[in-house]
Amino acid sequence: MSCFSCCLSEDKVNRRSLRKSIQEGRDARTIASSFASSFANLSFKSDGSRRRYIVGEISKYGKGSVTTEFFPFKELSAATQNFRPDCMVGEGGFGRVYKGHLESKNMDVAIKQLDRNGFQGNREFLVEVLMLSLLHHPNLVNLVGYCTDAEHRILVYEYMANGSLEDHLLDPLLENQYPKKGLHQALAVAAMCLQDEDETRPYINDVVSALEFLCDSDSKEGVMSAASSMAEGRSMAEGRQ
Repeated sequence: MSCFSCCLSEDKVNRRSLRKSIQEGRDARTIASSFASSFANLSFKSDGSRRRYIVGEISKYGKGSVTTEFFPFKELSAATQNFRPDCMVGEGGFGRVYKGHLESKNMDVAIKQLDRNGFQGNREFLVEVLMLSLLHHPNLVNLVGYCTDAEHRILVYEYMANGSLEDHLLDPLLENQYPKKGLHQALAVAAMCLQDEDETRPYINDVVSALEFLCDSDSKEGVMSAASSMAEGRSMAEGRQ
């Protein structure tokens, strides 16, 4: 009986923690949006005034607590050995990510150098700085600091030695080792889930059934079989209503 009560108490704590995280996330997004809008309308004569403004906003909304640090570009350049190509661990539309070591903190970090011609502009950069400075959660990578020297826009995160979530969701052993027919079938199922009208989209249990069907390597059926299966499942469900 006591164990059951303990489980219930723990479940309540977890739900309370989840609700708190969701609310904090909503508050942070609202604050960040307001912050970025006001920042976009301001003109700064120096890097120092820009930095003081960011620190002031983080301190104000973070109830006086500022753990995010400013790093000079020179220090980040030294941490990545002048952003050497062999230090790069990732790349995307936002720019490049390098692994570096900060001597001042004696820690490995991931340094995201934003592409000035990329998808993420000043507004998005500032929103990310403020949100990650205010939000702290075990499932979120911590923002260590940032750099706004001159035209540079750089974010410094704690380095995750185990890689990203994507690295664990995608099995590298399956790369180019899947049948093209199976890929086309999976894409067809995904396309059905993206229909504009909700009446034409399959139920989740039908999607699961279709994907289980596709996992059967001995199956000789095609895309239409999976589609027919989902359509039949939806018709039967509607008939029972």
